[in-house]
Amino acid sequence: MSTVTKFRGGALTPFDWTNLSWLPMLAPTIRVEDYLDGDRYVVRAELPGLDPAKDVHITRTGDTLRLDVVRRESHQDKVHSEFHYGSFSRLIPLPAGVREETVKARYADGILEITATIGTTEPTAREIPIVVEHAAKK
Repeated sequence: MSTVTKFRGGALTPFDWTNLSWLPMLAPTIRVEDYLDGDRYVVRAELPGLDPAKDVHITRTGDTLRLDVVRRESHQDKVHSEFHYGSFSRLIPLPAGVREETVKARYADGILEITATIGTTEPTAREIPIVVEHAAKK
């Protein structure tokens, strides 16, 4: 008899249907991809079978997007399920210069797409003057 072993997250997991949320590197996550398209930043997340109005929430805090998702389990009797249910979240760092008013999200065919325009950023580097103090002589 052979055992199907799935490679995930750098580890071999022969019991993939078990709840491994206690071990973060093996816990289910939201799969994303991001890229730059000219002055537009695009993040795409695989979220099939969800109602985005109820199950998906996106917040921006500073230079980070937070994606919170709830996948609800149907109450059918199942013999076996490899679906992951519950709450999931993902933090996505934003590139410098993302303009707040241009962040938009849309959901189609199981893919959530978040776009934003990147504007020019003012350089934040500046020279710090050094105050020289002399120790008091004894």
